[in-house]
Amino acid sequence: MQSLYERLGPEAFERLTRVFYEGVKEDPLLKPMYPEEDLGPAERRLRMFLEQYWGGPDTYQQERGHPRLRMRHFPFKIGPKAKQAWLDAMRKAVDSLELSPLDEAELWGYLDRAAHAMQNSLED
Repeated sequence: MQSLYERLGPEAFERLTRVFYEGVKEDPLLKPMYPEEDLGPAERRLRMFLEQYWGGPDTYQQERGHPRLRMRHFPFKIGPKAKQAWLDAMRKAVDSLELSPLDEAELWGYLDRAAHAMQNSLED
């Protein structure tokens, strides 16, 4: 059985992260969570993480070690509105891929769970 990475290819993950970060740049809740003026490094890190998670190259692990997602996101207050803004930006990115229903459900299911797991505050 092919991994999602094998089915979609690297171009899909490049597009996903590019479209996502286009949304981040415009969002007043999300942009402050990315301290780098140039979002390119953050886009690359997310792309490498998602590629590795979905069966692609392990470049993320080689360069950054274990993902430790909760720890890496802890310095940022992620309340319900920020979580929803992230999901909204990611929804646009996922929709831009025009995936099959099964691939879309698999990818979105993970992203939705991840967003909920990263929420670390009940306050906005």
